[in-house]
Amino acid sequence: MDPVTAAAERFGTAPALITPETTLSFEECDTLAGSIAAHLQQKGAVEGAIVAILSPNTVELILCLYALLKAGMVAAPLNHRLPETTLSRMKKALRPDITLNTEECASLVSAARANPAKMMPSCNGTLSPATIIHTSASTGTAKAVVHTTGSHLANARGANGNIPFGPGCLWLLSLPLFHIGGCAILYRSLTSGGAVAIDSAGTAIQHSLTRFPLTHLSLVPTQLYRLLSMEETAVPLQRLKAILLGGAPATACLIENAASRHLPVYLSYGSTEMSSQIATTPSPLTAPGVPPLSLLSGREAATAPDGELLVRGSCLFSGYFHNGALLPATDSEGWFHTGDIGTIDNEGRLELMGRKDSMFISGGENIHPEEIERALLQVDGILEALVVPVPDSEYGERPAAFIRSSAPGEPDEKSIREQVRQQVGRLKTPVLFYRVCQWATLPGSDKTDRIWYQRVAREYRTGEVSDGLSA
Repeated sequence: MDPVTAAAERFGTAPALITPETTLSFEECDTLAGSIAAHLQQKGAVEGAIVAILSPNTVELILCLYALLKAGMVAAPLNHRLPETTLSRMKKALRPDITLNTEECASLVSAARANPAKMMPSCNGTLSPATIIHTSASTGTAKAVVHTTGSHLANARGANGNIPFGPGCLWLLSLPLFHIGGCAILYRSLTSGGAVAIDSAGTAIQHSLTRFPLTHLSLVPTQLYRLLSMEETAVPLQRLKAILLGGAPATACLIENAASRHLPVYLSYGSTEMSSQIATTPSPLTAPGVPPLSLLSGREAATAPDGELLVRGSCLFSGYFHNGALLPATDSEGWFHTGDIGTIDNEGRLELMGRKDSMFISGGENIHPEEIERALLQVDGILEALVVPVPDSEYGERPAAFIRSSAPGEPDEKSIREQVRQQVGRLKTPVLFYRVCQWATLPGSDKTDRIWYQRVAREYRTGEVSDGLSA
């Protein structure tokens, strides 16, 4: 039985999707999705067909995703905000059987309402491909990640076991459905009976907070930082049962700010390849500092000799879709190599150090930019920091820092150098500082574009910079 039908049987007339204009129950979603699937089948779509979709979050998009799930077709939502040249390249690699946009999703829903039809039953099981979600490409080219219904459901069960979400709860769809974090919210709803709130496209989160009686919210650190600066969000945020914070490292300053306001923030580490969450704090943050994360049920983790985190479990993806084929991406023991560096203790608590591919070598020593970033954020007045390598004739590469501070020109570079040097040593102290007012992010994302900043720093690097290191 597909998850949409199963949810309808379990939760019946309980609300499943809530918009400013209407509410749809699980039964209504199942009926509409079945009719949409029938209309797609009448157009020649078959089980296993790849359906690319370019649309912002709408209730029509969700109903179409549910229809594809029921019919055993593969949903491939794409980041509609990307440049057309990039989208064309992605679609060429996907080779979709059908491509839908916002208007076509709406037309399918209208047709399903006006002319209800009965779909041909699907024979696909939980091990058949269900989605193709692209990675955010924060360190390179986006990869097409294939998941089965089973892997999505396994992720949802483990996530719901850590942060309860069920009937009477309402989770705002604040992340795009082409992002694994947005997709995971739908599966959590189908698994547990909690409802999903979908606001009008383009509505700011702070407005949705006051429009819906929300209980749960997913955010990336940049979104939380912005919300904490707004007076009107203080009370709505405190009323929530859970704020799931992930997608990028959270700064100690942000964590301290959230904890001081008694917000129910859960820190999470995950990946597209593991269907979303891998490890999350078992309870809301109550004190400053970055606490260790606990592995969720159904996940395993280990470390390679070089410190790289390896993960596997029932929520692991099937492989990468490339040139019409599924390419496995695990080693001989079934481990997926995350590219992240970290540690795991005997109780399964995980601490992250940084990205393996962002590490560089300076004077023969391995340098992890994230360690320097943490040191910079301990300097009073620095709000955000990003460290990248730049060429150096003597040491090969040296760190350069982009910083955003609370006041223009403050703190001064001499003060920053002295404080950072005390924490991480002279070799890891940045030789160059660039001040930014607003971060450049990846298209359609709130993630900082680290590669862009590395390129900019290399272009600005001229001559040799002496900081007294060799003195």
